[in-house]
Amino acid sequence: MRIGELAERAGTTTRTLRYYESRGLLPTRRAENGYRTYDEGDLRLLQQIRTLQDFGFDLEETRPFVDCLRAGHPAGDSCPASLAVYRRKLGELDALIGQLQSVSTEVGAQLARAELEASAELPGGPEPRCELNWEDDT
Repeated sequence: MRIGELAERAGTTTRTLRYYESRGLLPTRRAENGYRTYDEGDLRLLQQIRTLQDFGFDLEETRPFVDCLRAGHPAGDSCPASLAVYRRKLGELDALIGQLQSVSTEVGAQLARAELEASAELPGGPEPRCELNWEDDT
């Protein structure tokens, strides 16, 4: 198939395919007439790349999976290098989840403090002027 058909079937653009070629992720083959040619295996490579990118993998992290498919394995994640990338990415995600949980706990504590202070009567002072409750005194 030609580049336009591959792009359409993969749900991407010809520009993206050329970029993947320049990065060595997609093979460069040309027919006698000079047109780029692709096959179903190339579509599988693109589907693997897109799936991993949807999961948050950067383009370079997809390389072991592409290499695994190119080596003839039925799945891009059946090679040791691919499994290592999965492990590393899972560690990164677990660390991010931990950070987000910590931030969530802090924000929850700040909210509880702010709600408590907002509900307390302020003796001897004017009501605080909050942006959302602002009324023009002029």
